[in-house]
Amino acid sequence: MQGASGPTGASAADQGGPPTKANGGGSDILGLMADHRMSDVGGTSGGLGNFLAGFAMTCVGGYLLSNQVMVGSSYWNFYGSNTFGITLLPMLIGIGLLFFSGRNAVGWLLTGGGALFILAGVIANLHIYFQPTSLFNTLVMLILLAGGLGLIARALRPHGGGAAE
Repeated sequence: MQGASGPTGASAADQGGPPTKANGGGSDILGLMADHRMSDVGGTSGGLGNFLAGFAMTCVGGYLLSNQVMVGSSYWNFYGSNTFGITLLPMLIGIGLLFFSGRNAVGWLLTGGGALFILAGVIANLHIYFQPTSLFNTLVMLILLAGGLGLIARALRPHGGGAAE
């Protein structure tokens, strides 16, 4: 009794070998998709139209909303003026330690901490303003964004009349 299984009676997949169709393992992605149509979105039946309409609405609403936002920055301040060089020092020391020894934990800590400190400083010094616009334009932007996200969420639910009910 040594047929498809090995001498111990176990299949190749049980013995640690790669699973294949011949030994009863593996997955055939085309076989899994054979029961689904192109209109199936997110593994559910139907909903492609809702998804595409929602995606378009979300893109347009997000574009219009972000087009009204102005981002500016101010001069870098950290407990005084002209302190950017001070915040750069830990990262530069860390980089120097890493060039000396790539496994130096203090070098990695100083480099990572310095980079995070600089990133936090840049974000903290940003000023974000919403440009004045009419109430109608604001409502159009928000309705497109929220409605599009709602349609995308609806498209991921199963729809009636599909094969996967």
